[in-house]
Amino acid sequence: MRLPPFNPYIAVGIGVLSVSTSAVFVKLADQAPAAMIANYRLLIAVLLMAPIILAKYRHEIKHIERKDWLLSILAGVFLAFHFILWFESLNYTSVASSVVLVTLQPIFAFLGTYIFFKERFSYGAIISMLIALIGSIIISWGDFQISGMALFGDILALLGAITVTGYFLLGQRVRRNLSLMTYTFVVYGVSSITLIIYNLLVGNAFTGYPMDHWWIFIALAIIPTFFGHTLFNWALKWLSTSTISMGIVFEPIGASILAYIILGEKVTASQLLGGTIVLFGLFLFILSTNRKTNLTISKKKQQDD
Repeated sequence: MRLPPFNPYIAVGIGVLSVSTSAVFVKLADQAPAAMIANYRLLIAVLLMAPIILAKYRHEIKHIERKDWLLSILAGVFLAFHFILWFESLNYTSVASSVVLVTLQPIFAFLGTYIFFKERFSYGAIISMLIALIGSIIISWGDFQISGMALFGDILALLGAITVTGYFLLGQRVRRNLSLMTYTFVVYGVSSITLIIYNLLVGNAFTGYPMDHWWIFIALAIIPTFFGHTLFNWALKWLSTSTISMGIVFEPIGASILAYIILGEKVTASQLLGGTIVLFGLFLFILSTNRKTNLTISKKKQQDD
């Protein structure tokens, strides 16, 4: 496999900063149903990508193998329901609580990569993963409510974590054969179609929203989508699903800060403490996985020599 044009860990970092804006944008678009916000986020993204795809990637799309088509379609469906579940959770619980539960996806990613890809982790990686997850829970402990509608929102966010993990696991396999632009266009297109069908079935209105909502839809399509999920898809070619999922544990920190600045949600002592623990756990995880990779490369070189 050829070397990446730039450090994929940097790409994940930019992606995390970008996706941190997503929850705040959704909260601001409070007059639109969650599924409709998700629909326009992906539909606008697909429309923006279409000219480039038609000009440069038509040949690749025509020659996608059947297996890659099926996996890409399934990934698109997973992504659509991730957005439906997660965006809907924000109607019932706080940004911090919702985002932190969505970032529990490393647990599911770990299980998925172990079961489907036979990926192994060192004890250090497992421990650091647990540390980061504990930190992400502490971030929102102050406003984490296990009662009434807040509990319902928490459950939706957790289901959103499961579905986005499925999306990443499928992407890890397909990205080995498809370019970033082709894979992203196909997956976003499938997700958009899925969301259109869903909105038609539940009777959500496609028009009639305030002008500021349309600007939010566009912002969602550009910032967290292109600079978030698209960069994650690009990084999947060089990094494992679990590594990317661990990077996304940063999201509660960014989302909490933005929620404080824009929505007036206060950053509590528990969120500051949790953020520190998350950073520490993430550092240990990357250090552990890098060490494992370097040892593997070193052993391979010794065998070749």
